[in-house]
Amino acid sequence: MNYEQLHQENKAQNVQGRYITLSHLSDFLAELPSSMVSVLGYSVQNQPIYALRMGTGKTKVFMWSQMHGNESTTTKAVVDFVRFLQGKSVLAIEFLSQVDFLLLPLVNPDGALAYTRENANGIDLNRDAQDRTQPESQVLRKAFDDFTPDFCFNLHDQRTIFGAGLSGNPATVSFLAPSYNEEREFNETRMKAVDVINAMTTKLQQYIPNQIGRFDDGYNSNCIGDTFQFLGVPTILVEAGHFPDDYERETTRKYIFIALLTGVKSIYEIDIVRNNIDKYMNIPQNIPNFYDFVYKNIKFYCDDSKIISNFAAQYKEVLQDHCIQFRAYISAIGELDTYFGHITYDCKGQEYFANGVLAPKVGEEATFMLNEQSSFENGCLTS
Repeated sequence: MNYEQLHQENKAQNVQGRYITLSHLSDFLAELPSSMVSVLGYSVQNQPIYALRMGTGKTKVFMWSQMHGNESTTTKAVVDFVRFLQGKSVLAIEFLSQVDFLLLPLVNPDGALAYTRENANGIDLNRDAQDRTQPESQVLRKAFDDFTPDFCFNLHDQRTIFGAGLSGNPATVSFLAPSYNEEREFNETRMKAVDVINAMTTKLQQYIPNQIGRFDDGYNSNCIGDTFQFLGVPTILVEAGHFPDDYERETTRKYIFIALLTGVKSIYEIDIVRNNIDKYMNIPQNIPNFYDFVYKNIKFYCDDSKIISNFAAQYKEVLQDHCIQFRAYISAIGELDTYFGHITYDCKGQEYFANGVLAPKVGEEATFMLNEQSSFENGCLTS
């Protein structure tokens, strides 16, 4: 099975980029049979929260995406996944005969519109699992209670700062079988999530070797994944991360799609390797050891004397005119020996200069010159 070709055939070409709101999903939703689509409730700002129901299988799989409004990659992958299920391929028919799906492609429509992690009340929905103070949290929990799933997929994005352990590779996709207690023990429920993650990891290693991470499993009862795991439903956290030169996350989207295909298929297949905790624990831990840019061996003033050192810059994502702008700011100065750059420049002792200033400063825009000749704009070398 050529999973990359399968994704290309089912990719929603009109749902692209980092800024994904309900309006971007309108054509996709309109193409679906009305019997598949329902509105489970409304957001703080009275935007609908849609659910998609499909499949006749005995195993119930619940997926939700974009409970953080600025985490849109997995929403794109869910759209592609639904388009695959709507096709007539042998594999799609097999999926629908084996699985009963409930999918919430955009849990936080207000946050998506504003491109914020939180909802319109400034609440992180992934810290509202117990109190359920927000309408979006209530909708998600009611969907869980009413559907009574056998497996859950909790779909998110993670920042570009994460690497796959100390490999020097970005964590393009990361997984977690959330803890169900403070002791981080592995019971039968959590082990089922581990089994699915192992299957997804095995497949993805064929495409992105050494670019898969394991998210921190510290227990937090206010997180939705930890709560559902505690309630006895195997829950798989999927984090879409950075792939080189893919800030729009169109390549990562493909790997999330492949992970979803593999994960769901593993649930109903009998040849999955069970209870292999060692394989799961050997997935490298997510480590925040990346910057978007690292500049090495730059000469600049420090305490009235010239030194040769390094500094780093990180993008901030800014919503402007319905598009996400990436703006680079200096974020760290020093040896940075334990950090990597998605782009690294060896400046070979050239002198820093920026608008009359002879030293970089944390928080300033990463626009500067070297030896008043080489020019860097918004983090990148331009001349």
